[in-house]
Amino acid sequence: MMEQTTLAQRIAKILYDKKALDITVLHVAHLTVITDYMVIASGRSALQVKALADDVDDALAMEGVQLRAKEGTGEGRWIVLDYGTVLVHIFHPEDRQFYHLERLWEDGQNRVPLPFLEEKAPDEQA
Repeated sequence: MMEQTTLAQRIAKILYDKKALDITVLHVAHLTVITDYMVIASGRSALQVKALADDVDDALAMEGVQLRAKEGTGEGRWIVLDYGTVLVHIFHPEDRQFYHLERLWEDGQNRVPLPFLEEKAPDEQA
């Protein structure tokens, strides 16, 4: 089994490679018993939200990472993928703004660095 932080960063990289928007990884083990990490990202449309969820699921399945549960695939507005120690939230932009999970789970010190984002020049980041 992949180490938790590595798994969360791997999921973020899959989302990044598939053009997800505004990817955030939070370490939340000290805030909740539900999970240790949350990966939060947005798709541009319901169709892309569904495709991003499928891409993450397919890539991790090929790497032997078992998906425990998947919710929200019907409408594609907010899909949650449960990998036990990592919960993945993929939102339609309007729903992400409405629910604003970062406000609930970010404590100012628990954002996980994403090396692939830091490689980009500051003017290239969206």
